[in-house]
Amino acid sequence: MTTTIVVLFNLKPGVSPSDYEQWARTTDLPTVRNLNSIDQFSVLRTTGLLGSEVPAPYQYVELLVVKDMQQLGADVSSETMQKVAAEFQQFADNPQFMLTEIV
Repeated sequence: MTTTIVVLFNLKPGVSPSDYEQWARTTDLPTVRNLNSIDQFSVLRTTGLLGSEVPAPYQYVELLVVKDMQQLGADVSSETMQKVAAEFQQFADNPQFMLTEIV
């Protein structure tokens, strides 16, 4: 069974969206996409709520399609991923990591 991790977050106060997005393109996306446990990884910038002028409650959404949750545990414990995770925490304000499965 495939698990998709949905990560919802806003940037911390004072963090520039362009700085975060540059880091995501050059560090986060290529590193995570290279993990043996990951099938797909996307970072999405929200642009609003459908049918409304109200901004979305979260600025960013990450979608990680995981092919092997046990392998993911091993992958994220690597020195490289620990560094990437620490850098992510410098950008993201209280990210919410939700585990999902296809109905």
